[in-house]
Amino acid sequence: MTFHIITFGCQMNVADSEWLANILKARGLKQVATAAEADIILLNTCSVREKPELKVRSALGRIQQETGGRLNVLVGVAGCVAQQLGTTLFSYSPQVRLVAGTDQIAAIPDAIKLLVQEPSRTLCLTGFTEGYHERPAAQGETSPGAFVNIMQGCDNFCTYCIVPFTRGRQKSRSAKAILAECEAALKNGAREITLLGQNVNAYGKDKSGDGTSFFSLLKQVSALDPSMRLRYVTPHPKDMTEEDIEAFALLPNLCPRLHLPMQAGSDKVLKRMNRRYDSAGFLKLVSGLRRARPDLALSTDLIVGFPGETEEDFLQTLSMTEQCGFMSSYSFCYSDRPGTRASTYLDKIAPEIQLDRLQRLQALQDRLTASWLNARAGQTTEVLIEQQSPRQNEAGYVSWQGRDPYGALIHLSLPADAGNATGREMPVKITSAFKHSLHAELL
Repeated sequence: MTFHIITFGCQMNVADSEWLANILKARGLKQVATAAEADIILLNTCSVREKPELKVRSALGRIQQETGGRLNVLVGVAGCVAQQLGTTLFSYSPQVRLVAGTDQIAAIPDAIKLLVQEPSRTLCLTGFTEGYHERPAAQGETSPGAFVNIMQGCDNFCTYCIVPFTRGRQKSRSAKAILAECEAALKNGAREITLLGQNVNAYGKDKSGDGTSFFSLLKQVSALDPSMRLRYVTPHPKDMTEEDIEAFALLPNLCPRLHLPMQAGSDKVLKRMNRRYDSAGFLKLVSGLRRARPDLALSTDLIVGFPGETEEDFLQTLSMTEQCGFMSSYSFCYSDRPGTRASTYLDKIAPEIQLDRLQRLQALQDRLTASWLNARAGQTTEVLIEQQSPRQNEAGYVSWQGRDPYGALIHLSLPADAGNATGREMPVKITSAFKHSLHAELL
């Protein structure tokens, strides 16, 4: 049988989908590139961004169209929207026969086997497990950069965020299991490891933890191979300890890039978001990080038009964004998520005001990004090649793309007879900047 996986959302979903693909291939199924070719289609969903249910409904409609609506095609919906909507998803499409929530990813392979054997049956798996249940190791192809989940869920309950409801309460994996997975990824050819968690630096601060702190885990993973690259996402500013900050000075293979969600620059808005830090504390954290690693590249998440946000509040967000000098950001207009406290707030901001503020914020970010990218011209760095680039090239050359330790996307031309460059690290000199990426030449 053949299968196809469609993934929305975060890197944690990407990691889950990769695990599923490797397990299904180990069980004799063949992965195919399109839904039209597949007997089994899995949709791994995200509910963090705007209109997630509509996106899932649209995706199921496209699947139905591409497969001709054949009822012998088994469609499963997994992830956050599955956790949120449960059996409602069966009404979205007659092809949907499996719904699996965020704690039930490991049950999907056996569920597929059962549903193939019983074509008239449906299954809805949305229960939360008590602790972090380790799933079987999945041997398979490893990309140059490996994602390793170190925890699941979140205990913060920011007033705008649905994650604690769709991912459940925080549960940390054992350090032993994490290290074993990292070792296996390195053995299979990974040159970069990214540790994942909804609140990654709160690792170990729950009853599922084994006493290992996040800083201790970082040191242990770093020591597995001093020549590999190490990253992590996503930390919460309130949980960044002095040790976490000093890690950027102490661990040479911890990349000088950090995604640090600020969300807003106004203390009033931050308090209403239940972020549990203020603007002064955030600036102090940024200052400490840059003392530890002066070349640290910072990116962030920002929400504009949060309920009750005034023009003055928004101007404080603009000011904080400029003071922090973020090299990139993900910015969005606030939208309600069902069940969150902010969805009950009555002082919503008009859509046209939200959009105006978003455009002004993104114009500022474009300027900061251009400044950061242009300043890289002439620098030397190491690029870890990920795949061929879609950019056009002159005859006899192939365009490749990868990332440097700062996480910048870099395009590089190599002779066509150089072979497959995927997974190779190459010393380069940056020659020019595009709007969101860089061009370099091989040294």
